[in-house]
Amino acid sequence: MDLDAFFASVEQLDHPEWRGKPVIVGGSAERRGVVSTASYEARRYGVHSAMPSFQAKRLCPQAIWTHGHHARYRELSDQVMAILGDETPLVEQVSIDEAFFDVTPGRFSRESPIDICRRIQDRVSRLGITCSIGLGVNKTVAKIASERQKPRGLTVVLPGTEGAFLAPLPVRALSGIGAASESRLSEMGIRTLGQLAAQDPERMRRAFGVHGPRMVLRAAGREESVVRASDEPEEVKSVSNERTFAHDLTTREELEAAIGHVSALAGSRLRKKGLAGTQVTLKLKFDIYHTHTAQRQLDEPTDDEHVFGAVARELLDGLWVEGTGVRLVGVGVSGFDGARPRQMDLFAGDDATPDGAGATPSSHARDLRALSVATDDIRRRFGSDALSYGRDLRFRDDTSHTLPMDGRD
Repeated sequence: MDLDAFFASVEQLDHPEWRGKPVIVGGSAERRGVVSTASYEARRYGVHSAMPSFQAKRLCPQAIWTHGHHARYRELSDQVMAILGDETPLVEQVSIDEAFFDVTPGRFSRESPIDICRRIQDRVSRLGITCSIGLGVNKTVAKIASERQKPRGLTVVLPGTEGAFLAPLPVRALSGIGAASESRLSEMGIRTLGQLAAQDPERMRRAFGVHGPRMVLRAAGREESVVRASDEPEEVKSVSNERTFAHDLTTREELEAAIGHVSALAGSRLRKKGLAGTQVTLKLKFDIYHTHTAQRQLDEPTDDEHVFGAVARELLDGLWVEGTGVRLVGVGVSGFDGARPRQMDLFAGDDATPDGAGATPSSHARDLRALSVATDDIRRRFGSDALSYGRDLRFRDDTSHTLPMDGRD
C-alpha cells in the first residue's frame, strides 16, 4: 500500500482552498531545497519527488509551496497503519506512507484479498486521503503493481501471471535499480524486466556481484519474501544523517563543523537504536550531479560521534580540495554484523579510542561519550532545541528545509 502524493494530499486536506491546485512540499528553491512530494496537479507540469526545488519552481511557478508539517503527516500515517492492522497482524511499515501487508487467503481470514484491499481503500478515503494498492505473491510484484494505476489504483497480479506482468516494464521499475545500474544494464542490451529475467544468473553475478542473481529472480517475479510484523526486530544495515546547506561550504573549518554536526545526529540515532558499527562513510555533494563518498573500517564497533566523526574528518582529505564548494555533507555508520540492538551502558564507552585503534578507551574518551548520552537524554525530555552546540547553531538557518523523503528523522 502506497499513500498517493501523501504530504501534498495532507496539505490539501488541511487547506481546502488548495484543493485542485498544484502544491509542492519541499525545501526552498533559494536554499537548494529538494521536492519531497508534489500534488498530482503539480506533476502535470513535470514536477516529481527528489527534483531540485529551483527546477520545480521553473516548471510550475504558480505552485503553492510549503516546507511541510511532519507531526501532522505522522498522525495520519498512524491512522492508516491502524487500518491495515485491523485486517492482518502482519503489517510491515517501510516508510511514513508505505507498507507491505499479508492477506494470504486462509492465513488470517477466509475473505477475498481483493475485497480486503477495497475495504482498506474505502476506509483510507474516509480520512480525506487516498492510497494505491498492489496485490501479488511477493513484495517485488506488489510494490511494482501499487505504482501502476495511481491515484487510488488497485492492481491485482494473479498467481502465475507475474512474468507476463513484469516483462514489458523498464528495468528501472525494479526497486534497487538506480541510474548507474540502469546504464550498466543498457550497455549489456538489457532494457526491460523480461530481458533481465532471461539472463544467466552467473553472467549477472560477474557484472553486479551477489546482487546480480537476485535481480534476475526478482525480474521474473519468482522472489520469495515474507512480511515482517511491526513488532519483530528490524535488521538495520546503516544509520546516517545528511544535510543540504543553503550556501556552499568552502573552507575546512566549515566542513569539519558540518561533519561534526551531522555526526552528532547520526550518533544520537545509533544510541537510540542500541547499535554500534565498524564502518564509517563520508558523503559530499558538490553540485546536483556530482556526489562522492569514502569509507573506512574501524577495528572496534562504536556509537560515539567523537570516534567516527574524527574518522569522517580524516576522510575529507581524499574527497575534497580546499576551496571547492560543498552543498551536502553526510556521515553514516554501518557494519553492525547482524547484531541485535542492545542497550549501551552510560559509562561503558566503546573498546576504541578516537582514532579507532581498538585500545581501552581513555578517561577523556569515556567522558565525551557520557556527554553525548546526557545530551541525548536532555533533548529527549525537553525537546531537540533544549541544548545546542556552537556547531549546530551556525547551521540552524543555513539548511534547505527539505523533509526526508520517507518522513523519518
